[in-house]
Amino acid sequence: MRSIRVASVALLSTGAFALAAPMASANDGGTTPNVTSFGFTVSPTTVAPGGTVTLNATACQEPLVKVSSGVFDAVELNEGKSATAKVDADAKPGARYEVTFDCKGEKGTTTLTVAGHSTGTGTTTPSKGVKAGLGGGASGLNGPEIAAGSALLAGALGGGVFLMRRRAGDGA
Repeated sequence: MRSIRVASVALLSTGAFALAAPMASANDGGTTPNVTSFGFTVSPTTVAPGGTVTLNATACQEPLVKVSSGVFDAVELNEGKSATAKVDADAKPGARYEVTFDCKGEKGTTTLTVAGHSTGTGTTTPSKGVKAGLGGGASGLNGPEIAAGSALLAGALGGGVFLMRRRAGDGA
C-alpha cells in the first residue's frame, strides 16, 4: 500500500514540473501544404509585392479549379492548365497568406509569403527578419521571481511528502 502512495506522490511531482516547463510545438508554421486527392502548387512560394505567381492543380477530375487568396484576385484553372495571378502591390512585406484550391468542394491550402520591400525598380530588399526572445510569459521574469516560484513549488512538494509520510505512519 505504501508503494502506491509513494508512486502517486512521484507522479504528482512529475506533473507539476511538466506544467512548469515550456511547451514545444511540432507545427511547421503552415509552410507544408495539406494533403488532398488532387495535387496543387504555388510557384514561387515567396514573392515580392506586385509580383506574379503560377498556380497549378494537376489531378483534379473537375474541369474547373477555383483558387483564392487574400493577396490576389480569385483565379480559375481550366482543365488542368496552370494560370498566373498578380500579387497585390500593397501586400505587406513579410506577411503570409493562405492560398486555397477548391476542386469539387474539396479544398487544399498552402502558404504564400510576401518578401522584402519593393523599391520601385523591380528589385526587392529583404525584410529585417524576426525578433527573437524568450517567448510569451517568460519575457518579464527575473531572478527573484524565479526563486520565489521555485521555493513555492519545493514547499508544495515537501508538504505533500510530509503528509504522505504522516499518513503512512498512522497505519492507514
